[in-house]
Amino acid sequence: MEDVVDSLAALAGLLCPLAAAVTLGYTAVCAASPFGTCRHCHGLGRTGTRRGLHARACRRCDGTGIRIRRGRHLYHLIARIHRDGTR
Repeated sequence: MEDVVDSLAALAGLLCPLAAAVTLGYTAVCAASPFGTCRHCHGLGRTGTRRGLHARACRRCDGTGIRIRRGRHLYHLIARIHRDGTR
């Protein structure tokens, strides 16, 4: 029984710093580059139709080819809540 507890503690000791490093890395990416390429149109800004006749502007990114990252969106949401709560 003690071996199981020791192995779980060792696993937690390895995963916690790894999770913190991944979170800090993604935070740095969101701060340095708040926009990423649109996953729907792959950054082209245009998507094809089903019949392939002509391309239309991507509805998800409004034809720009870029979208705000989820982490940056979350940061803006938290900042807005804080700003509205401290007025």
